[in-house]
Amino acid sequence: MSEAESVQAVYRFVIVLSKSIESGVALNACAHMVACLVGRADEATRQQMSFIGYVDADDNVHPVSGLSLIVLSAKNSNQIRTARAAAAERKIPFVDFTESMTKDTYVEQMERTRRLHEQDLEYWGLAMFGARSDLDPITRRFSLWRS
Repeated sequence: MSEAESVQAVYRFVIVLSKSIESGVALNACAHMVACLVGRADEATRQQMSFIGYVDADDNVHPVSGLSLIVLSAKNSNQIRTARAAAAERKIPFVDFTESMTKDTYVEQMERTRRLHEQDLEYWGLAMFGARSDLDPITRRFSLWRS
């Protein structure tokens, strides 16, 4: 097995979204979470994220991760909260997205979030990156996302 195949067999991205949010909001949450997850990663973790470039016949490069990215559905905010706590406990890189991060400007979103205790946050999404063996126990109770 090559090094690239070994990385693909071990690591993955997983996103968990609340089934109560609309598809457009879900796409927005996904984009923000994955951008932040990659942006926060150290160089060793970025190597594990396996970014590769597909080259077309005109030599244009189309970059993508060679890993699977699974999008799952949570019944509610508390399921995402529980998964988030498990990821933190296991030191799995993660980023979350809450209802308070929407509407108005980012300054107002930050102020609104600051006024909320963690237990009062309405979680809309969670993105994680790690070894399948670490992620599977956290995510096995979720089903695939369907819009």
